Amino acid sequence: MKKIPPAYLLPLVVGGLLAGLLGGWLRLGYGGFSAPLAAAHHGVLMVGGFLGTLISLERSVVMKNPAWLLLPLLSGLSIPLFLGGWHKTGAIFLLIASLGLLVLLYKQSLRTSDVPTYLIAFGGACWMLGNFTYLYTDFVVLSTGWWMAFLFFTILGERLELSRYLSVPIRMYRLLYLLLAAHCIGLLLPFHLWGRVVLGASALGVGIWLLRYDMARHGVKKPGKFRYIGFGLLVGYAWLVLHGLVLLFLDNHPFHYDLYLHTFFLGFVFSMIWSHAPIIFPAVFGIKVDVFHPLLWWVWGVFQLSLVARIASSWAGWPSWRFFFGALNGFSIIAVFLSMALVVGFRWRAIHLKSSGMQTGSQRSGLE
Repeated sequence: MKKIPPAYLLPLVVGGLLAGLLGGWLRLGYGGFSAPLAAAHHGVLMVGGFLGTLISLERSVVMKNPAWLLLPLLSGLSIPLFLGGWHKTGAIFLLIASLGLLVLLYKQSLRTSDVPTYLIAFGGACWMLGNFTYLYTDFVVLSTGWWMAFLFFTILGERLELSRYLSVPIRMYRLLYLLLAAHCIGLLLPFHLWGRVVLGASALGVGIWLLRYDMARHGVKKPGKFRYIGFGLLVGYAWLVLHGLVLLFLDNHPFHYDLYLHTFFLGFVFSMIWSHAPIIFPAVFGIKVDVFHPLLWWVWGVFQLSLVARIASSWAGWPSWRFFFGALNGFSIIAVFLSMALVVGFRWRAIHLKSSGMQTGSQRSGLE
């Protein structure tokens, strides 16, 4: 089987992001256009269409057999199905993709038998359970906890992989494993009884643990790209702490569900995406230029500040400001990706022009 170039799947990743953002703006209250299916499937488009495709692609490209790239293709093809009104078929595509990803992660765990690999595999199992629940019940709320666990355990496993050589006391690892076990228990408990409390305590504890023991605290001491990555990670962990506090103390707030979702998905998860992008995107899409540029600090700052304002507006009960800053936050997500694309485009062009100039010079030398 001929290997699908990973860059060919990039339009599906971008399509899932744009469709999810469009649905988010509509759910915030924007009425400038009509796209009811994007609004109705906002969550599944963002988690399955965008993040599921991106993570499946990241895990598939390292496999020798090109057939594994069918997994991100399947999850990406769910996007037009949801937008076209075939949401059951789209849900089946996501379920098949997540089952395939679970098999892939199991195979990878056989080659590398350690805790980070097992955590990532467990995250894949959570995505599959969330997709099965959604297909079976057609109720997003029941799937949300499993989808969050998919991203939570995947990100944590990847961070532990990168931080494995740090000198962390064994008792602190045991504390982390206890917190993760509590998170698993919280997934099984009724959310509005003890489930919310256990999940909140776990998120709070894991966020504090990462702030203290993740290698990001070493990265902020270095210049350039490493400082950007390290600082972005630490901010993401702070969002995870806030997410835990929302679960623990704001259960009676009228915007509790909004705060619960977006402190995690936008605050924690997207902060992880921005931080890992300079490393992950070149590796996944075969980009042979440095994605980082100081410009990223500016668009990253707009994203974080607009998100803080959006969350503060929800907490204060200001719907008009919540709409304004929520819309701005969505545009800032697009701005970050466009900034990365511009950096890649200009640097690739410079490399291409330099290479062409060197070839022309060599030809002239040969003629002389």
